[in-house]
Amino acid sequence: MTAAPEVMTRAPLRTIRPQDLAEVYTQPNVQLTRLVRQGVVRKAAPGVYYALPDDRDRRWVPTLEAVAAGVATALYGDRVPVLMHLTAARLHGAIPRAITAAVVAVPRKHPTVQVADRPDGTITFVTRDVDALDAVLLRTDLGPALVTTPEQTVLDLTKRPQLGGMPAEAEDAVRTLLPRCAPERLARLAHEQRMGATLARLRAAHEPS
Repeated sequence: MTAAPEVMTRAPLRTIRPQDLAEVYTQPNVQLTRLVRQGVVRKAAPGVYYALPDDRDRRWVPTLEAVAAGVATALYGDRVPVLMHLTAARLHGAIPRAITAAVVAVPRKHPTVQVADRPDGTITFVTRDVDALDAVLLRTDLGPALVTTPEQTVLDLTKRPQLGGMPAEAEDAVRTLLPRCAPERLARLAHEQRMGATLARLRAAHEPS
């Protein structure tokens, strides 16, 4: 079977845009269509493609969280986007079942994207100061990506529980993650990011009376 080009397999999260192949192919879109047909590359979203890992067959599909990380990285650059909110909660194990919404913090506005490799799945881009977010590097199916810490995630879920359209799951994730959070780190982040009211609401809802 034909292999994906090295520029794809070495790209962050194995994900690229056609223009990233301009130095390899004179007609990147034509070659990507061929590679998709051969099953070694898959379309992730409009204008974004990922190479399947070498040890996976054509039926394998990465998690939505991994695809969201790859798409955002292809659009904004390596280690720039930060997986947040429901997506961070998923990667921290606070939402056990697969969901159809992904949320990514990015430095500039971008419309919501419908993913192309599964029947349902959207990526919502939230404009944030990504450098100010408290984040760690975690593994996904396609490679490592920045993900908000439990403390940052809890604050974000509490501030915007409706983001992603799953408020009940957001609330459950807060309950799961809160015992893992360091109170002093929560307080520091809330102060630095002007989320004092969010922290007060979090405490009122979850601290023993």
